[in-house]
Amino acid sequence: MELQEIENIELKYLSIDDYQELKDAMIAAYSTMPESYWKENHIEKLLHKFPIGQVVIKINGQLAGTALSIIVDEDRINQDHTYREITDNYTFNSHNSDGDFLYGIDVFIKPEFRGLRLGRRLYDYRKELCENLNLKGIVCGGRIPNYHRYADELSAKDYIGLVRRKEIHDPVLNFQLSNDFHPTKILRNYLENDQASNEYAVLLRWDNIYYEKPTKKAATNKTVVRLGLIQWQMRPYNSLDELMQQAEYFVDAVSGYRSDFALFPEFFNAPLMAAYNHLSEPEAIRALAQHTEGVVDQFSQLSISYNINIITGSMPEIKDGKLYNVGYLCKRDGTVERYEKLHVTPDEAKVWGLQGGSELKVFDTDCGKIGILICYDSEFPELSRLLADEGMDILFVPFLTDTQNGYSRVRNCSQARAIENECYVAIAGSVGNLPNVHNMDIQFAQSMVFTPCDFAFSSNGIKAEATPNTEMILIADVDLGLLRELHRFGSVRNLRDRRKDLFELKKIDRKEVN
Repeated sequence: MELQEIENIELKYLSIDDYQELKDAMIAAYSTMPESYWKENHIEKLLHKFPIGQVVIKINGQLAGTALSIIVDEDRINQDHTYREITDNYTFNSHNSDGDFLYGIDVFIKPEFRGLRLGRRLYDYRKELCENLNLKGIVCGGRIPNYHRYADELSAKDYIGLVRRKEIHDPVLNFQLSNDFHPTKILRNYLENDQASNEYAVLLRWDNIYYEKPTKKAATNKTVVRLGLIQWQMRPYNSLDELMQQAEYFVDAVSGYRSDFALFPEFFNAPLMAAYNHLSEPEAIRALAQHTEGVVDQFSQLSISYNINIITGSMPEIKDGKLYNVGYLCKRDGTVERYEKLHVTPDEAKVWGLQGGSELKVFDTDCGKIGILICYDSEFPELSRLLADEGMDILFVPFLTDTQNGYSRVRNCSQARAIENECYVAIAGSVGNLPNVHNMDIQFAQSMVFTPCDFAFSSNGIKAEATPNTEMILIADVDLGLLRELHRFGSVRNLRDRRKDLFELKKIDRKEVN
């Protein structure tokens, strides 16, 4: 399946109603191992014992992949074992809800859906489940399906060593290693009839660094969201493909850290205007707008492929003949939503003829409610306050500033927005220069993540900051649970303590006005 054919992608718990699709998918995925599929009674037992450990990915409503797992005691994995033994002769009586490790029983992707990084998405779920259940880690018996090609000349140990050094490619083992699993031992006679692996397997382990030894003390579960900010270098690009290749590089980088969001700056695609220097400034930016639809389509595909929510910064867009500064939220579930710059700067209006938009909304994501304000909009406190009233947890501000004065306005206003709205604010801008693009001077930026100023946060309200005027990424974790505590128990409570008896702020329904 091609990325552009995906309308919806869902991660769901496995249901017994999915069994026939599951069976067909297993037969297709394990075509070299006939009859290697779970019977319906096996799946019923698994769902009864550990329902949240069994998940499927559905694309356009069709089952595309599955991950099955149980929880086992640490003693079991430390002993040599076979697949039959670890599943207790396929009864799953080895599952122990009070155990130490999540054991991966099976994971597979239907052949027609391979290449979409769905396996990575299933593994991300397992890691989050492991963290949420406070387990020590994840283990699995990894097949080595290419080993049969080298069995006459290499021992299993030597083969694994060559795979780790990238001298031999093994699809299963390479995938596990790329997902931060490390080999702990070789298991012989692991899976019956696995001739491709000569019945060998590698016991692989992923350690949960957030594991806490259980205590009798009360603990509060936190929801942590990882932000990936891209401080973009303005440089010449010969084509849209070249620009998007660089964009994918950064998406890959921040998703490699398991970031939940990737934030690009305002007008990050401005280098493409170099091709239109023979036109006037208004004509050049309108020509740039021709690329916007294609950029959004590619970002949407990247959000699915890399399992990350992408905030595309901003781009010019023509709507009903008028030129706007807009961006898109490309969610990892395949949906796309649009936002607009509401206040355009005097320069944008004078040189390019940009119009201010009219849409202001909070976006629901799998990591809470977010708001997005483009650059100048961050300097109008009413906008973020309206978003805060709708439950916004994180405000994203893609910006483009040429002078330190302009940057300081965005930076200081954004930090104020974090304090007054008791939320996190992430800002990302561009650096460098574009000597071959009119009306695009030298860029000044320092991307940052701001927090409220209270005891649970940094005293200066800065969670993380990039190096000024240097191309780089900035990764930061923000804890939404701390916001909930702040709203109720903070030293000051800017949202709760407002004097609504003296003033009122509300959005105007433009449909009613018109």
